[in-house]
Amino acid sequence: MENMQEDLKAHLMQTDDEFRQLAARHSEYHQQLETIESKLRLTPQDEVEEHRLKKLKLHCKDQMTQIMNRYRTQQVQFQ
Repeated sequence: MENMQEDLKAHLMQTDDEFRQLAARHSEYHQQLETIESKLRLTPQDEVEEHRLKKLKLHCKDQMTQIMNRYRTQQVQFQ
């Protein structure tokens, strides 16, 4: 099941511009979060930014999941 999920992600990365853009943003947010979380102490501004980035990252993931579910539904209809 996990392998099928990864295959679908790889397929969508090659064929779906929206999915690719969402994945790129998700990766950017992840990198920014890692930078913030690597600090020894977080300022209040860092904490606010961390919270904001987590929300944005989750939103991208949710949208990517919707695209994957939509793709699966379309494939089932055509079989």
